[in-house]
Amino acid sequence: MELKINNANSKLIIANTEILRGTRVTINLELPKLYNTPTNLPIRVLRGKKDGPIVFVSAAIHGDELNGIEIIRRLRKLSILNKLKGTLILVPIVNVYGIMNLSRYLPDRRDLNRSFPGSIKGSLASRVAKTFFDEVVLRCDLGIDLHTASIHKSNLPQVRTNIDNEYTFKLAKAFGAPVVLHSELRDGSLRGTAQDSGVPILLYEAGEALRFDETSIRIGVTGIINVLREIQMLPAVLKKKTIKSPIITRNSNWIRSSESGMLRTIKALGDIVKKDEIIAFIDEPLGDDIYEIRATFDGVIIGKSEIPLVQEGDAIFHIAKLKNLESAESKLEYFNDSAMDESEFHELNNEEIIE
Repeated sequence: MELKINNANSKLIIANTEILRGTRVTINLELPKLYNTPTNLPIRVLRGKKDGPIVFVSAAIHGDELNGIEIIRRLRKLSILNKLKGTLILVPIVNVYGIMNLSRYLPDRRDLNRSFPGSIKGSLASRVAKTFFDEVVLRCDLGIDLHTASIHKSNLPQVRTNIDNEYTFKLAKAFGAPVVLHSELRDGSLRGTAQDSGVPILLYEAGEALRFDETSIRIGVTGIINVLREIQMLPAVLKKKTIKSPIITRNSNWIRSSESGMLRTIKALGDIVKKDEIIAFIDEPLGDDIYEIRATFDGVIIGKSEIPLVQEGDAIFHIAKLKNLESAESKLEYFNDSAMDESEFHELNNEEIIE
């Protein structure tokens, strides 16, 4: 299955602004006012001189997920985009209301990523979703949506997609994150609603809310370039190096706290764990009891809690199920080492490393 391009040879008009071939334009999409303050959704449109697919890259649908904003900032600096075939639409901050309050949600406490396709007569979240979906998503042939874990949790860099879809699975592997995780579509989500409208989306999950993570950012920038190359929007790399395939997993589960207390984790993101292996302890602040948390199956830790205070039932570790642990460990070592290697792009090598 290949990308079906619906928009290559037509005029591209967003918010009554025509984007001509070979131009770069910043457009402010009008959103509902924040009380009496005018509010806009800024997007950057890069249209190549030659026809090709239209792809959007979005970040901060949840207002506390910041890695994607930095990924897009670094991405748009790359001179290779001068060779773009087609159109790239960059939306670094979708939830402009949430980011002003460092909040995952909008002021109406709704989750924007459960509000698609939206309605001009609906809630604030629904109206924002409607504007973004109609003006950006429906004009595109493909989307890449950038996320982090929710507050007080962190994610190993991973691409989530339907691995039964031949095309998106191919792109997910090309992205080059350590893990590709099968993920079902959810009602009201951007990915689910876009798929129903014929626009496939890759979901990149990496890092922690309200924090920058250098490794997650680097893998994200390189991954987007890899996908654009895979669909022939950018020229292929001249000197190809051997690239290991990511860990592919269909199933994952959260390990939850059996008790309330203080959490001591002894396993980190990316660690391989075996069934019944101890991965954390829970202590009573004023007692002597110590409770063990064990892995319930063989796998790799792709998400974990970053706060040491837990209540019974809290999600502590997100573990992706694996069969071949030895192969997975080798792949993780490769991705960890290569993520911080010198980039083929001098603009990225000149970036200061975020600690």
